[in-house]
Amino acid sequence: MRIHVHFEKLAAQISEDCAGVNASPVCYYGIMLHVGLTGNIASGKSHTAQLFAELGAYIIDADVVVHELLASNAKTYEKIVGAFGEEILRPDRSINRRKLGQIVFSDTDKRALLNNLTHPDVAAEILRRIFELEQLYRTGIVIVDAALIVETGGNKMYDRLIVVTCDPLLQKSRLITRDHLTTEEASARMDSQMAIREKLKLADYTIDTSGTLKQTQEQVEVIYRDLLAQDLPKKQHG
Repeated sequence: MRIHVHFEKLAAQISEDCAGVNASPVCYYGIMLHVGLTGNIASGKSHTAQLFAELGAYIIDADVVVHELLASNAKTYEKIVGAFGEEILRPDRSINRRKLGQIVFSDTDKRALLNNLTHPDVAAEILRRIFELEQLYRTGIVIVDAALIVETGGNKMYDRLIVVTCDPLLQKSRLITRDHLTTEEASARMDSQMAIREKLKLADYTIDTSGTLKQTQEQVEVIYRDLLAQDLPKKQHG
């Protein structure tokens, strides 16, 4: 499947971490199904990911990866601070993501700059984590929860793509409540994202979270059963 092409390069890069300096790259790939889970802001994507986790899927949350990289990866941190200035820092010198968000959601060029600075590091770390799951579990379903899968072309890396959507008015209400935004701020953030209809064109599965929690859960269960039923051949590379 498509993502395995990236593993060949990644294996060479991290073979020392996994097996020692003199070891050859790990060359066995299991039969895990790699699934991208995406959707626009406040669409219910994170809750959906949690439901998949409860059913047994392995979840990689891209937003968590970003938090960890900004906290622990000097290269990523320094690139962001160098581009946006120390005014985005808190007194403890951690990055104030709310302030950074206010900057990039109101400026298309700065938003593109932020994505260009962070995406390579985030993508590499996601691949690394998928690779490690392959080595640990061999089989199963790994789901990457990421907002910009389609925008960055990342959908080409996954075996299947799930797009989460909901009614726009409900989406805006959720966003205002969750992030304590004004109506104008919420609208600006929603308008800054790719139209959900464009993402839906690429979806293998869609989940509409406009209804009750039970209705969302039922959709997740149907999709998960279908994913489990898909028989991916084992891949071995010499």
